[in-house]
Amino acid sequence: MNRQSTQSTRLVRSLLMLGILGVLFAIPGYSQDSPAKAGKVERIKVHGKGLEGNLAGDSPDRDVSVYLPPSYQTDKKRRYPVIYFLHGFTDSDDKWYGFTKHWINLPAVVDKTLADGKSGEFIIVTPNAYNRYFGSMYSNSVTIGNWEDFVADELVAYVDKNYRTIPQAASRGLAGHSMGGYGTIRIGQKHPEIFSSLYLLSPCCMMPNVPNEQMAPRMEAVKTVADLEKADFGTKAMFASAASWSPNPTKAPFYLDLPVHEGQPQPMVTAKWTANAPLATLDQYINNIKQLHALAFDAGSKDATIAGTNKVLDAMLTNYSIPHTYEEYDGDHINRIGERIEQKMLPFFTKNLSTEMVKGGKKK
Repeated sequence: MNRQSTQSTRLVRSLLMLGILGVLFAIPGYSQDSPAKAGKVERIKVHGKGLEGNLAGDSPDRDVSVYLPPSYQTDKKRRYPVIYFLHGFTDSDDKWYGFTKHWINLPAVVDKTLADGKSGEFIIVTPNAYNRYFGSMYSNSVTIGNWEDFVADELVAYVDKNYRTIPQAASRGLAGHSMGGYGTIRIGQKHPEIFSSLYLLSPCCMMPNVPNEQMAPRMEAVKTVADLEKADFGTKAMFASAASWSPNPTKAPFYLDLPVHEGQPQPMVTAKWTANAPLATLDQYINNIKQLHALAFDAGSKDATIAGTNKVLDAMLTNYSIPHTYEEYDGDHINRIGERIEQKMLPFFTKNLSTEMVKGGKKK
């Protein structure tokens, strides 16, 4: 072969190699610069029959944010496990899902976790529980409507009907932050036939939060809706708790009984609040909790009150020999929640929620 032929052959080989490399780097997964696939967020309205006629006057048609995983739009035959995620007091679904700028963006956290290979794909559903009292406590009350039933029954039924879910308890998880963590254990301990796995992020209100001497005058100073709007966070929380746990249909304009009246403690109201505290009711629901497939909860060490009640929950579950996971980490009430969702909550549900129909609806 002459020199010119040899050079021509080498040129052809070089061009072929460049072509092959070009094809490889054009394929997703080979290029380091190829963007990660993102899920899709929908914001829908779901009507709550049990929310109709609430004395607060809040609409029974609730905004609900729904995260659909990246493959949902392309894999039309695939069905998915669902995480029902409950937001905290004064928060709303639009803040958590990026519609309103906030300290967290849940879809962005989920997309990152998927891209890093730390999580399976889930549908994630969050109802807007922000109401006249800045939060529903996910409880049943004539004043705010039946929020507990809305989450456990009506919302789950709607999502199963309108999305490609795996409609069984083994494929449903319930989670939440702060007030949402409270709602998770409140609802989850009553409904193991609906939710099989629970994750509580910094759950509040595990014990009744009875006002101290400094707070009582501020509560009683609230006479109008405008007063409540201007009140401090703690006072608002007291009114939300009262609307949820000590409603009074004859006491306008707020339709509730506070734990203090004219400076005097109200033992009956305190008893009602205690009856809605998960640590006080745990013993009554222990057989339900034993039916759960998995249970985990955490709190930041600087979130002292909540970390303290988490330790009590940990001890009670241990006393009943119920498997669970509890972690206390270096953080406060919100500063590491995104990280906890990424590193702990989503891997927890990846491990514990079934991606297939399970006989009898329970994961063994």
